Amino acid sequence: MSDGKKRGALDGIRIIDLTSVVLGAYATSLLGDMGADIIKVESPSPKNGAGGDIMRWAGDTPSGERNGLGPIYMTINRNKRSVLLDLKQDSAREALLKLISTADVFAANIRYEGLKRLGLSYEDVRKVKPDIIYVIGTGYGEDGVYGGRPAYDDLIQAASGIASMASEVDGDPRPRFFPTLVADKTTGLFMANAILSALFHKERTGTGQFVEVPMMESMVSFLLTEHLYGHTYEPPTGPIGYVRVTAPDRKPYRTSDGYIAILPYSDKQWRDFFSLGGKPDLFETDIRFNTYENRTRNIRHLYAMVEDVTSLKSTEEWMTLLTNADIPCARVNRLGDLMQDPHLQSVGLFEKRTHPVEGSYWSIRHPVTYGETPASIRRDPPLLGENTQEVFRELGLNDDEIEKLLPTNT
Repeated sequence: MSDGKKRGALDGIRIIDLTSVVLGAYATSLLGDMGADIIKVESPSPKNGAGGDIMRWAGDTPSGERNGLGPIYMTINRNKRSVLLDLKQDSAREALLKLISTADVFAANIRYEGLKRLGLSYEDVRKVKPDIIYVIGTGYGEDGVYGGRPAYDDLIQAASGIASMASEVDGDPRPRFFPTLVADKTTGLFMANAILSALFHKERTGTGQFVEVPMMESMVSFLLTEHLYGHTYEPPTGPIGYVRVTAPDRKPYRTSDGYIAILPYSDKQWRDFFSLGGKPDLFETDIRFNTYENRTRNIRHLYAMVEDVTSLKSTEEWMTLLTNADIPCARVNRLGDLMQDPHLQSVGLFEKRTHPVEGSYWSIRHPVTYGETPASIRRDPPLLGENTQEVFRELGLNDDEIEKLLPTNT
């Protein structure tokens, strides 16, 4: 750029964002950090009097007012501009198509049948923007027998096998959800990656494409990367489920005053660890543990022995000993510890900002460092419809034309 400032790699890319909740909003927030102009299109909703992304209304705000700036919404909707349109109105749909004609990417996680009913299918959008990258996040691949079913994080955790994994570890047959929105956020990463890949293809060929990012397939791929394990082969050579990861004693280990995570990996690291714990001859006397292959086969027995050693010293003593011996280790942080973690403070992961409506808040910096194309936070999360007039003035509409587009209840 002529001003000499370094900008994100996606500077100049425009994304029309019809995503909501977490999956899609997380994906587009990452792309916004990378410099893209994200125009978040929201609709009034009879199910929610205020309308817009439902995450606007989850959780309390400092003012106590219903400003649509709930805490989860705040973490994944920065660097976006909000446009409010009732897409059931023909004039609003036509205005959106005009806006799409200026864009590189159209992203949504509305069910595809719903987009078709709105006149926003891939074919509809291509008529106004032939080289559009059209990306849709779905619950299940549209060509499969589950195609078109509604899907949320809990449902995909259940269907993909994620909810069964705790049972693999502790033997309790009751499935349990992983206590974070792992399906939404992981699929959001797949979605962001898919958009970047399609942009690269367009850069090389000049053509757009239709891209489907299904939650179910994404999460099964994510889970079975290591857990297909012995069933990678036909016939299987061992169990399904990576035995090191499902070992019951793979856990933070108790010390004399708390807990610590330890992961010796090499032969030397394991020998040094047990030497520090007063068992220097273990690897010479027990062939179950003398090689990586043997340790993997007997990992449950090995991990079960670790806490017998760690409980003899304090967390601070172990951190010093293990760090000096170059044995991988880490303190166990609780959620409330993270903002005070010395490393996260030193890299500036948490940025204190001032929102023009709700005042002081914490924003989580984009975690990736780019030497030449830095990610950045340029805009605080917008109010519902805050940028409607601004965006359509950029398209050349006058105030009267814009007024006709505004939902009647705003």
